[in-house]
Amino acid sequence: MNKHRWLFAWGLGSIAVGAASLLVPLYVVQLGGDPFELGLLGAVAAFIGAPGAIVWGRLADRTSNSRGIILFSLGGVGVLLCVMPLFSSIPVIIMANAFLWLVFAAAGPVLTLLVVADTPEREWNREIALLNKYQGYGWAGGLLLGICWSLTVGRQFTPAFTQQSLFVFSGITALLAAVLLGQWMPAPSQRQLSLVNPERVSQIISTGRRGVRGATFVFNPNRLYWSTRNLHPKRLAGKFTPTLAVYFLGVVLFFSGFSAFFAPLPLYLTGVGFSSDLVFGLYLVSSLGAAAFYTGAGTLSSKFDLRILQTGALGVRGLAMPLVAIVGAALASSLVGTALSALLFILIGVSWAVIAVTAGTIVTRVAPADVRGEALGMYAALSALAGGIGSIGGGALANRVGFPTAFAVAGVVIIAGAVLVMSLRQISSQTKITLDNSHEMADHSAPGSTDD
Repeated sequence: MNKHRWLFAWGLGSIAVGAASLLVPLYVVQLGGDPFELGLLGAVAAFIGAPGAIVWGRLADRTSNSRGIILFSLGGVGVLLCVMPLFSSIPVIIMANAFLWLVFAAAGPVLTLLVVADTPEREWNREIALLNKYQGYGWAGGLLLGICWSLTVGRQFTPAFTQQSLFVFSGITALLAAVLLGQWMPAPSQRQLSLVNPERVSQIISTGRRGVRGATFVFNPNRLYWSTRNLHPKRLAGKFTPTLAVYFLGVVLFFSGFSAFFAPLPLYLTGVGFSSDLVFGLYLVSSLGAAAFYTGAGTLSSKFDLRILQTGALGVRGLAMPLVAIVGAALASSLVGTALSALLFILIGVSWAVIAVTAGTIVTRVAPADVRGEALGMYAALSALAGGIGSIGGGALANRVGFPTAFAVAGVVIIAGAVLVMSLRQISSQTKITLDNSHEMADHSAPGSTDD
């Protein structure tokens, strides 16, 4: 227990970030932001956070002050959340949110190195799973905090004050987490860190399943760094196959569709009558639905054709997302509408579990054996890039033609990606590749036990 006591502090910091993941978009809505501004909010965070994650990871490789990077990350998150209520300009909030995720991204690579630094390599899967278990529970706890805050403080004060006070509370939580980490965090020697095999860590994280937040928040800076750590674009380009190219085009399409739906979603939900606590609740059930189904998705992927399995999951997402608009417009203010919306969000989460579990295996199947690592890195990079593009496109489309049409277009784009996946019969015909860590990761499956 003492060895992992510091993970409780990291989980506490993750509560603050989990709450902020939805609180910032809702605050932009409260200030009168339109769908395009919400799209920019997500896109700018991705476009700044993606290269930032790589830079932070390189710095983590070279510094001896790993504790300082983590304290800077949590302290920076705490300060940014505390000052967020001082901003009333939406462009300023968009930039502050981008810096929030940039600062938060600093901790990921260092935490991953620390958690395996004094552990035999055969136990690294377990240790990384434990780290992400705490982070995943914290993220879900942040969404739960948003529900409770809206149901208590929100009943007594104005929506603006409710959100501003939650920012401050979340910021204080992150600062407290930084203090506790400073007291509890182990300080491994440079010798311990030098014994860590980064390539092995990269393999574990690249092929691991995405966790709680992946159901509703696509950008993952830690995974992006580790997956692209050994990416050599020229080497990959020389080995590119038509099948891999088509699958990556499908990846760009369906990740763009995901973000095109989620970017303007908070404004739509509040606009049709969902209160803040219900919005937090819908995101929470989607995230927990994904986390709860990871083990089931792993079982299905070992028994059924991955091509058909992923295509089916993409189809479910592609249909469920437009249905959110139909149900919300017709029944949002009723108990039936809330229940149906929750069911749709659970389906969105469960389908994400299947997509996340199958994607890494599909990439390893269709990529030539000597560039599988690079192919997984390209998958992570393309998903981040597509997330930014989709956020802008979804916000702009919702602003111009309305939410139902924008969500329908997002669904069509996802289905188009599914059609490309379905066309790749090579996925079904190739020999199944069993990754070294797949069973170990399944044994530790829990909310957040994957690479968050």
